Amino acid sequence: MDGDVYVAPRYLAGSSGVGDAGFAPVAHWPHHHLDDGPHQLVVTSPDHRIRIGWAGDDYDLWTITAAPDAMSQPQWMAIANQNTPAELVGALTAALVQDWAEDSNRFLSAAGPRSDAVDPLIAAGWTIGGLDRGLLHINAPDGQAGATVDIIDPYADESITLWGGPAGWGTRAEIVFSSRTPPHLIAATAKAFTDPAPVPRWRDTLHPRLTAHARLAPVEPPQAPAPTPRDIRSRFSVRPPVPVGSVPRWSTTTPSALLPARPAARR
Repeated sequence: MDGDVYVAPRYLAGSSGVGDAGFAPVAHWPHHHLDDGPHQLVVTSPDHRIRIGWAGDDYDLWTITAAPDAMSQPQWMAIANQNTPAELVGALTAALVQDWAEDSNRFLSAAGPRSDAVDPLIAAGWTIGGLDRGLLHINAPDGQAGATVDIIDPYADESITLWGGPAGWGTRAEIVFSSRTPPHLIAATAKAFTDPAPVPRWRDTLHPRLTAHARLAPVEPPQAPAPTPRDIRSRFSVRPPVPVGSVPRWSTTTPSALLPARPAARR
């Protein structure tokens, strides 16, 4: 367990600083550690049609693309910034692993209406907030997360954006999907935003503006205080010793009147 507190909702947990949770579903795929370029690590599907890049010191921390073949331009792209919890990215990479097969294009197919992409949010009680300059806004009940859908230009580079946390460079998490991203992959990511399970973090690394809205619970419950002598006596019902002088004792000088009568001799 990497952390001393659990954070909920998970979209307020911020980045853990490592990509373990995002890469866990693709741990069995080829890993490429790069010295040059914006991405320090690139994980690919076995046929290289799916690429997952991680830039440890960049604002756009994750870049995920899919193409019809290894040499083609990406058909769609998803970018997650440096504030995005890796657990949310992991929901997308897990869906890609489930979709990928050498003879399948499911991870490329945009079948189904775009509204399917945000269905998990509506099912979880998120509400439609209205239109603003061609963007449809969907808001979480606490107002600290949401989605924006470009309904004017369905082919926009930023077709659907999932976000969480207060606005600001160090607090707002964002995952941006391009227009041809299959709706079921966006839906899998959106569902992770509504997952009530908390995620572990180190308390000292959390941004104060996130902790102001999040619920924190210790990973290990606090230890009970050491018992006091009074607690021990009450627990085991220990009684104080009886004074020696109060214990009755018989001696050779005890008056015979106090001794038990001898039994009468048999005739």
